[in-house]
Amino acid sequence: MSGNVRLLSDTLAAAKEEGRSALIAYLPAGFPTVDGGIEAVKAAIEGGADVVEVGLPHSDPVLDGPVIQTADDIALRGGVRIADVMRTVREAHAATGAPILVMTYWNPIDRYGVERFTAELAEAGGAGCILPDLPVQESALWREHAEKHGLATVFVVAPSSKDERLAEITAAGSGFVYAASLMGVTGTRASVSSQAEDLVRRTRATTDTPVCVGLGVSNPAQAAEVARFADGVIVGSAFVKRMLDAPDAAAGVEAVRALAGELAEGVRGQV
Repeated sequence: MSGNVRLLSDTLAAAKEEGRSALIAYLPAGFPTVDGGIEAVKAAIEGGADVVEVGLPHSDPVLDGPVIQTADDIALRGGVRIADVMRTVREAHAATGAPILVMTYWNPIDRYGVERFTAELAEAGGAGCILPDLPVQESALWREHAEKHGLATVFVVAPSSKDERLAEITAAGSGFVYAASLMGVTGTRASVSSQAEDLVRRTRATTDTPVCVGLGVSNPAQAAEVARFADGVIVGSAFVKRMLDAPDAAAGVEAVRALAGELAEGVRGQV
């Protein structure tokens, strides 16, 4: 069965045709429970997100700040497994028709088996994978299986990336390029890094693949700011924080839906 890389590309292209950035939400699988996480992903899409990244909880999430680390810890203590991540992708995609990716560090895939992981993700209707810690020069095996199964391979670029390195990364990736707006970990911030626009400009000089910006976007005004120069706006910690702050799981799901609606207005410049 083939995955949904084409759906991802078509969704990003449709947003561009509307004259706006796509809204990409991040939510970890298994948080606060597997069922609750699935409801949150569906709510993000119903609220206005175009694409969702489902996080595979990890005990040492080097790119993630304290908010997502807290959610990951709750999911891991709840016993979340890769099978639960696949179920989250499957049920969220089946319910919404939206492209769903998995964001994961490399070690869990390596242990699980690349062929098994890509085959199961494609079977679940997944659109691809974001791999923040997989070096491009070590990614041939992954990319071979991802391409065979119709999955996007999304790499992360950072402000520190030299132009030559950007070209190497963008040539190997597919779906979109994840541009980290700053050096550091995920989290909500008072303002979006000024380095983000320059990084998008330099990345676009190497590829026609959409460039989406994450790290530090947490409110509609920031989403509108990034939407001026990026093909997609990625928001994670703000969604997770709304769920952590909610009095119960049902309120958390509604908080996700509401934030997605606010951010969807942001990427459309309606703030």
